Amino acid sequence: MSKVELIATAAFGLEAIVAHELRKLGYEELKVENGRVSFMADIAAIPRCNLWLRTADRLLIKMGEFEARTFDELFEKTKALNWNDWIPGDAQFPVEGKSIKSQLFSVPDCQAIVKKAIVEKMKQKHTIDWFPETGPRYRVEVALLSDRATLTIDSSGAGLHKRGYRKLSGDAPLKETLAAALIDISRWKPDRALIDPFCGTGTIPIEAALIGRNIAPGLGRVFVAESWPQIPARIWKQHRDEARDMIVQDQPLGIRGIDIDPNAIKLANYHAKEAGINNLISFHQGEARDLNSRYKYGYLISNPPYGERLSERDEVERLYREMTPVFQRLDTWSFYILTSHPSLEKLINRKSSKRRKVYNGRIQCTYYQFYGPKPEKLLGPFARPE
Repeated sequence: MSKVELIATAAFGLEAIVAHELRKLGYEELKVENGRVSFMADIAAIPRCNLWLRTADRLLIKMGEFEARTFDELFEKTKALNWNDWIPGDAQFPVEGKSIKSQLFSVPDCQAIVKKAIVEKMKQKHTIDWFPETGPRYRVEVALLSDRATLTIDSSGAGLHKRGYRKLSGDAPLKETLAAALIDISRWKPDRALIDPFCGTGTIPIEAALIGRNIAPGLGRVFVAESWPQIPARIWKQHRDEARDMIVQDQPLGIRGIDIDPNAIKLANYHAKEAGINNLISFHQGEARDLNSRYKYGYLISNPPYGERLSERDEVERLYREMTPVFQRLDTWSFYILTSHPSLEKLINRKSSKRRKVYNGRIQCTYYQFYGPKPEKLLGPFARPE
């Protein structure tokens, strides 16, 4: 098993960001499609990518892809795949599925067919008729799109947005993967101040601190593939040790999170402590309209309320209008705002430099990017804010 085809799944609109991450990790031959990025790699890429990918949703092993318009086709072509290379005789192998614009539209039937085909394949190697499924977990997915089936095994377990630090959540939390993507798109560097004036439970500032110190996002959690015999424990240990060695311990950061809700600030501090970076971020209660900074240059990156409910629309629009003086005060800063509200530019009386369509869960949003002037040459190292 010298090479394996892997799929890093992504939220719609973030595929190019995930591809950029993979290239930085050294993987060059990528195939970018809607919702996923495929690439060939050695088996060590499974621990490495699970530990380091900040914006992908999951890392899957691609078992096969083929046309399937009948259950017989789905069964025979699934059975022909190399399941015995991956799934041991005692493994748990639940099958999940989805079907879009395909003749095989019954997902439960497709799941049952795939399960039966895998069992029949495994019987060729193991001289038993019944598999106990008490061992390591290999979650199989059959995804049908326009009569083309893709069969995968999930190596991540819980989604990659689950870093391990957010054990408590507030209302409508921003996924960690999306927060990291917003920071990546902004091209923020750790020698610049960063403020989120609608920080909620702290996701954007925490992800920024992890990026600023080069802390692998998966370092504080476990992955389902850690229990697989195909990947020796020493390989996982090697990549975790390397990730720890790559942390930039002495990088100063100027990151602040502000929110009007005192309970959200309590949760933000709790999450930062769980992430081990509470000494790198300043959280405090306050109103966005009062925001100011002693730094001439910086980044405001935020996911403010959207006003999706009609009852909230007037309040949210007032909130946006109140940000206009902030833009004026911080006239050398860059602003990055994610919202589904269609009239942000009109409400703040400012035209964005660039816009990008992004999905926050199922909500289609626009990431508005307002570029500040190019900073002057830094005079000495970045200093922490007071």
